[in-house]
Amino acid sequence: MKKRILLLFLLMIVLSVFAFFSWKDMSFSKEVLKIEILSSERASIGEEINYIVKIKNNGNIRLESPELIFEYPDNAIISDNEGKIKIMSSDQLGGDIYPGEERTFKFGAVLLGQEKEIKIAKTSVSFQPKDLKTRSEVSTTFTTILENAPINISIESPAKVGNGKTLSLKVNYSSNASYDLNDLTCYIQYPSNFDILFSQPKGLDNSQFDIPVLAESSSGTINVSGILNGESSEQKVFKAKIGIWQDGNFIVLKEATKSIEISSPSLYVTQRVNNDSNYTTFAGDVLHYEIFFQNIGDQALRDLALISKIESAYVDIESIDASEAIVDGNTIIWNASNFPSLSFLDIGETGKIEFSVNVSSDLSGDANIQNLNVKNSVTIGETRQDFITKIGSVISLEQKFYTDNRYFENSGPYPLETGERTYLTIEWAPKNYYNDIENARIVTALPESITFEGAYGAGKEITYDENTSEVVCNIGSLPAGSGVKNKDIVCAFQVSIKPEIADEVIILLGAAQLSGVDQWTNITLTAKTNLLYAQMSF
Repeated sequence: MKKRILLLFLLMIVLSVFAFFSWKDMSFSKEVLKIEILSSERASIGEEINYIVKIKNNGNIRLESPELIFEYPDNAIISDNEGKIKIMSSDQLGGDIYPGEERTFKFGAVLLGQEKEIKIAKTSVSFQPKDLKTRSEVSTTFTTILENAPINISIESPAKVGNGKTLSLKVNYSSNASYDLNDLTCYIQYPSNFDILFSQPKGLDNSQFDIPVLAESSSGTINVSGILNGESSEQKVFKAKIGIWQDGNFIVLKEATKSIEISSPSLYVTQRVNNDSNYTTFAGDVLHYEIFFQNIGDQALRDLALISKIESAYVDIESIDASEAIVDGNTIIWNASNFPSLSFLDIGETGKIEFSVNVSSDLSGDANIQNLNVKNSVTIGETRQDFITKIGSVISLEQKFYTDNRYFENSGPYPLETGERTYLTIEWAPKNYYNDIENARIVTALPESITFEGAYGAGKEITYDENTSEVVCNIGSLPAGSGVKNKDIVCAFQVSIKPEIADEVIILLGAAQLSGVDQWTNITLTAKTNLLYAQMSF
């Protein structure tokens, strides 16, 4: 019995000692280590800020093997490119932290996001108090609110548009930064039942527009045109956002929205140019406009005025011919006093006005201009309708021959001599003025007296068909300005000729034809050269 009591007593002593040390471990206060983050409570988007992490041992025991973890806010650009989470070992922190000792560490980052977005930085320190077996950890956070985006964006459009009418809108963006903004992207989100006609510049799916560089204090515009359908009084919302890509994520810097109401028009407006509702014009063309308007409302209309505004730098405003209208620069006004259909337009009735204007013969302007158009904005009553007449490109082709060794080693007499073979080089130089051309190719047929010798390897595929004597140069893409503002695209090949009879001149090559599809107008364009003659020696 006494033995059992002694064993029980010893067991109680062991349990008490264990409980004492367990209580000692558990009773350690984490507040012994103070940790805080010092930084800016507000920061401009794109601004680089520093986070100062301060740690201090407020206790009376040494804190051993400390380790610090700092987590940057989402979408931050880290100055040392070491990742979003930075871990500092005990050696990097300076080893054990003694009582009363304070240490500071700095972490720099550029914050990205939208205005008023909250960015949270986090940090924690784990450590082992001296003579204790368990590790402890303390943590804290710091919040920064973003403001003052380095870029502005807005959507410009009419407040109302009729169902099924053409809508033109502009997305304007500008920089207010004191440095260049690189690799920006603008996304435009369209409402349902909006059918895009075109965008300028041309974007990916007409919704993604890449902006490689937006220089300091500069600006840009994206023009979009389409047909908007919807119910009367329905609100259609367009959204645009601009930002940058980082690690596969798109970070929005600024966004804008625009609400457009589907109105119930009382007038329906249509246009024909040169008797065609989808006319494509060219430099030097004369445009004859017919504007039709019909009362589709439920009551007669009186004392109307019709205003037509030609918005294009590529027409001759001085050539506007509009009988009995007021012409003020690029604006033409017809009023009710001169047109009975404007004075009184009964339900279902239709009226018409006409005028003409000349397209400029020289559209060269700045280098590499493309996707040109003539915009006519028609306003009558509360109805406004924009009409776009696309301007097609102009292409041409020049063919020459050379006797020197420009592309090949030529030989033989020139002027040509009877019974002597002469080797010559044919050169084709296509020109494209305004819009990008695709599927461009040059074709000709060699005369019987001409022998095809070989093609010049300039990256363009030149083929010769012995059965048809046809020479083809497949150019493919012919960008706007090729051979005009930009470097010439050249197709060259060598031929030879051995005249059998003497003649004053010999046809060396027939007319060559350049063709290709205008990517702006979707029209196939063609251009032909003159015959190419060679001289004989007498």
